[in-house]
Amino acid sequence: MMSTRRIQLLVLAYLASVSYSSGAERHLMVTPQSPFLQIGTNFTATCVIIDTNEATPEDLYWSFSQNIIPQNQYTKINESALSVTIPINNEKSEWLFCRRKRKDSDISYSENKFTQAILLTKLYPPEKPKNLTCIAIQEKNYLSKNLKCSWEAAKHNHKDKPTTYKIHVNISVNNHFYTKETLKNSAIVEMEFFPYHMEMEIWVVAHNELGSVESEHLKQDAISFAKTDPPLDVTAISETPLPSSLLIRWTHPIAEEYVKLKYEIRYCQNGSHIWTMEPDVEEITEDITSFRLQKLQPDTVYITQVRCKHFMEGSGYWSNWSANVTQKTPEYRPTSKPRLWKIVTEGERINERQVTFICKNPVSSNGKINSFNIKIRTRNSGNTPWESILTNWSRADSSPSQNFIALKQIILPDTSPAVVNVTAINSMGESPVASLRIPEKGRELDPVKALEAYPQEGQLLVRWRPPNNTLVSVYVVEWVNANGIDWQRENKNTRQTTIKGHLEKFVGYNISVYPLYSGWTGKPTRVQAYLEEGAPLAGPSVRLNGKPGRNKAELMWNEIPPETRRGFITNYTIFYSSGTEQAITVPASVNSYVLTSLTANTKYDTWIRVSTSRGSYNGTSHSFTTLKYASGEIEMTVVGVCVGFLFVFLITMSLCIYKRDVIKRNFWPRIPNPRKSTIGNWSPDYHIKPETPKENCLSGISVLDMEVSDGKSVSEEDKASLALKKDKYLSEEHSSGIGGSSCMSSPRQSVSDSDEGADTADTTASTVQYSSVVASNGYKGQTPCVQPQQLIFSRSESTQPLLDSEENPDLLVQEGSRASQPFSQLPCFTHTAWDHGSGSFTESNEPEVEPQEVLSSLDMCLSGETTTDRQLFSSYMPQLGGYRPQ
Repeated sequence: MMSTRRIQLLVLAYLASVSYSSGAERHLMVTPQSPFLQIGTNFTATCVIIDTNEATPEDLYWSFSQNIIPQNQYTKINESALSVTIPINNEKSEWLFCRRKRKDSDISYSENKFTQAILLTKLYPPEKPKNLTCIAIQEKNYLSKNLKCSWEAAKHNHKDKPTTYKIHVNISVNNHFYTKETLKNSAIVEMEFFPYHMEMEIWVVAHNELGSVESEHLKQDAISFAKTDPPLDVTAISETPLPSSLLIRWTHPIAEEYVKLKYEIRYCQNGSHIWTMEPDVEEITEDITSFRLQKLQPDTVYITQVRCKHFMEGSGYWSNWSANVTQKTPEYRPTSKPRLWKIVTEGERINERQVTFICKNPVSSNGKINSFNIKIRTRNSGNTPWESILTNWSRADSSPSQNFIALKQIILPDTSPAVVNVTAINSMGESPVASLRIPEKGRELDPVKALEAYPQEGQLLVRWRPPNNTLVSVYVVEWVNANGIDWQRENKNTRQTTIKGHLEKFVGYNISVYPLYSGWTGKPTRVQAYLEEGAPLAGPSVRLNGKPGRNKAELMWNEIPPETRRGFITNYTIFYSSGTEQAITVPASVNSYVLTSLTANTKYDTWIRVSTSRGSYNGTSHSFTTLKYASGEIEMTVVGVCVGFLFVFLITMSLCIYKRDVIKRNFWPRIPNPRKSTIGNWSPDYHIKPETPKENCLSGISVLDMEVSDGKSVSEEDKASLALKKDKYLSEEHSSGIGGSSCMSSPRQSVSDSDEGADTADTTASTVQYSSVVASNGYKGQTPCVQPQQLIFSRSESTQPLLDSEENPDLLVQEGSRASQPFSQLPCFTHTAWDHGSGSFTESNEPEVEPQEVLSSLDMCLSGETTTDRQLFSSYMPQLGGYRPQ
């Protein structure tokens, strides 16, 4: 330890003397100057005070990367030297400073005198070159004299002070020595010639500022560094007797005197990128220029390549592969069964199935399949003959694009099984028999369990559990979409598989798994899956189911087609708006929905959004207007009004029927029939003043005589009609009044204006008061009978009120005054008789005539001019208007 300190002091003294002799004015010096440091080590630097008493080690400090180094890393060597130790961690070159602290008493402090720095260059030590390889390639018919060597590059290499490499090549026979220096990890050493069959020694030395290191030495035969060209003139020959082999021939790329070679062959089927190495390297030894490839598929195109290298194991480099050589193996009869399957659909009749047998080429067709031989038996009986059919690929029902052919279509009853045997035929022979058995409907064996299908790593994975029946011989995986059907067979021990056919993205597939029991098909298990789902390409078109109501409307839509669905539908969202948009989400299984709580007489716009797990799409919009009134509301109102009207009508009719007598009495009063009136004797309450009778006081009585027995002149109907007219006439023109005196008053029949009035009067049971004044003497009003002392008043039993003329005789007096002739000029009686011979009325003064029906007009007159006579006459003036109701 003391010796090291002494050496260090001597070095410092030497450096100080050198610095002083050079006339420098600096008082600090750092050693060592500009060192190269190894990364990952510690570095110690010393600061020496030179030729001054203005500084001591206590006044010094160190800084590194603009940071002051802590004092615990300082070491005081003596009264004029201070050292510091720092770690070297990175590759960045940095400055290390030694400075004196500035004192307050320093007036002329100089930064240059009391500051010293050194640059620290950090490096990794040179790395040992590894994996040194050298190669001499073939140029024309010889190996090149240029030896190309390479090695692994250094992991750490400073860009300012890089590692240099120097390669050494020594030929031990003639002591030729070749070197080449480079900054890269490879170099080409130029020799005078390639040393065939000589030993060579090769190594590499790496060097930088921290030292040098050399690689392992390669010491071996020069041929081991050779790489020849690929074999020349490679050909493949197909031999008809050997359909599973190809004969490969080639030529040596270099003379055997220089290099002895061995060969390697690889091949693959055309279109495939999986190569097969055949045979092993040891089997194709030197001097071999041909080889027969075996165990190939007949009628298959193969691509073949050949390469070569030095025959010694572990020596030399393989050449590049030769160019591709393409050849097809000869045909051979099919060595595997046809891939037989079926499509079952419902028949046109009940209890029938339509079965179509389809078939693919055998996996080992070994040639072009020209036809299929199909045999069918559709009964259980073993005596039933087989139906043999030869089907060619050229048939119209073949589907080469789907790689299968429809062999035969049969109609199979549900209660009948079917057995089908199929063989494939090419130009070289017939394949083994493929058999398929269709059981009776409803008697299929157990299906698989827990079937599921989902995408995985760009493929569609299908998984299932086997059925309880352990006699399964094979499984058939079938997938169907809108473009067609395809299937594949799996081993009985398979529990999951990937579909090997071509599947498209965004297309739904119906996947079924069938277990086969010695050829008998079991029940299928089905599931739907997508290789990859996407957003729908179209939305559903919404429409109304019927007419909208007042507050509701039923929407309907169809499920979008599978080609635009592109995934499993998760839900539908119904949007409807009349200014404010509203939305309702319904499940994917729903295809109709009733909107409720709508506003009456309002226009709505509605559309539906369909959604999958990858996106949504809006369908087309549809508009509708709700009704102002609900369906049936107007009809119910009309029906209600009609029912109410009918009810009121029925009540009114009931009242009319119930109160018919009151209504009839108020609107249609009963008019008595005077003809049927019975006049009783009636004596007035007062005595009538006797008057002197006058002659010819009554005259002008007209009487119509009708002979009853004369049936030829007048019929019974005419008599009745004439009697009614007579009565009407008498009632209208000669109605009698009561209350005055007259010479004579004859009873008259009063008839209403209509003929029916008489009938109505006849049926009534009530009576009307009716009065008449008659003379006590005289014959039927022809003898003057108006004798005051002999007048008798008679009254009928009816309750008919008196006429106006009877109750108010003054009215008749006024009317009677309008007569065109004075009363004295009117004859008292006029007798008018019917002349049967002339067929007309004749006047006669004969007093007595007994007619059967009499129509008389009474012209009353008074011969005297007395007031009494006038009053008596006026009170019995005829009422031209007939009877007037009171």
